[in-house]
Amino acid sequence: MHIHILGICGTFMGGLAALAREAGHRVTGCDANVYPPMSTQLEALGIELIEGFGAEQLDLTPDLFVVGNVVTRSSEGRFPLMEAILDAGLPYTSGPQWLAEHVLQGRHVLAVAGTHGKTSTTSMLTWMLEAAGLAPGFLIGGVPQNFGVSARLGGGRYFVIEADEYDTAFFDKRSKFVHYRPRTAILNNLEHDHADIFPDLAAIETRFHHLVRTVPPSGRLIVNAREEALQRVLARGCWSEVQRFGARKEEPGALRARGEPQSFDVLRGSLKVGHVNWDLLGEHNQLNALAAIAAAEHVGIDAEQAAQALNSFKNVRRRLELRGEVGGIKVYDDFAHHPTAIHTTINGLRRRIAPAERILAIFEPRSNTMKLGTMKAQLPWALEEADLSFCHQGGLSWDAREALAPLGEQAVVGADVEQLVQLVKQAARPGDHLLCMSNGGFGGIHEKLLDALK
Repeated sequence: MHIHILGICGTFMGGLAALAREAGHRVTGCDANVYPPMSTQLEALGIELIEGFGAEQLDLTPDLFVVGNVVTRSSEGRFPLMEAILDAGLPYTSGPQWLAEHVLQGRHVLAVAGTHGKTSTTSMLTWMLEAAGLAPGFLIGGVPQNFGVSARLGGGRYFVIEADEYDTAFFDKRSKFVHYRPRTAILNNLEHDHADIFPDLAAIETRFHHLVRTVPPSGRLIVNAREEALQRVLARGCWSEVQRFGARKEEPGALRARGEPQSFDVLRGSLKVGHVNWDLLGEHNQLNALAAIAAAEHVGIDAEQAAQALNSFKNVRRRLELRGEVGGIKVYDDFAHHPTAIHTTINGLRRRIAPAERILAIFEPRSNTMKLGTMKAQLPWALEEADLSFCHQGGLSWDAREALAPLGEQAVVGADVEQLVQLVKQAARPGDHLLCMSNGGFGGIHEKLLDALK
């Protein structure tokens, strides 16, 4: 079968493309923004990428179009290919539906949901199953360094998937994760996000409860004990076993951590059941690890074995990934885009570096939520541990200078990537850490900074 994917360079759709290719299908695709790491992965698989959504792509005559949620019905003519598909009455489906029907059916699905940490936690859980010899399939919203690819079919009955609450497609407004029908589901945390489709936190809680409704009675929910929003989700109804993690004090049956994030014991109640010693920073990664260990237990991997696997775990690309160093100045890439994630990422880097070294935070408010300005008031808090902050103004309907005014001279705003590069170059000095944060390609700012600093 020939499948043509609209929006192929998104992390989810790119992973789906890799799975379809591995399954023996001919795969092509198009997108408006073709950038690494997904474009690199797809090209390595021999998947033809087309820039834009032109109607002439009908001439490829695929058997099926798989439509990503980047595609909308647009009176401005942004997606002429979609309009042509509808006019011609050609077959199309959504990515999550194709995945459910062609990959997940009949498998034990382990789904990882939450506002933050989905990609890292999914990668940890997948690595635990791999280390235990279970050869899991997976689809991850990033490229885990232990595997080098974001998706594979796997050889066993288990499939681990990053479970996103964002809507499925312009013709299916349900959350992606209701298609997956997991038997093991991690509910990692829950905050207001995706303000373009969810008016408030309560609306997202409803979607999470839809996920809870799909877990069978023999399934297991892995739930963060610290999150009040998740407790409200379960209070609406729960029909499966619940395993809690992250309790701040001893709680019978719940998993918790004792020790620093880079070296800690895993406890069930007061009993030590494992130990983790790794390079990852931050309490958030400690909680991610507990969630993954609890999920691994549900498929028969004991906590000690799961924790041991984490000692050889390598994090996902674009998670404080060092892209290069010039003249004692280091340039990092990170996927952070929600204020909480920005704050957590800066804090993690702060704990890693020497007290006298500076962090220059360079960020692009690119997500739909940030473009709307829904969380702009949280940005000064998110950036408070950075020594200097540089914001990309392009594409925003709100004034970044006004939003960052509480930071005073610590915050600088640039109209475009080129101006940001020059502003950072003028401010940077040996020993600095330049932390670039965006959920997109950020106009190739990482390489442009490295070139400018040479």
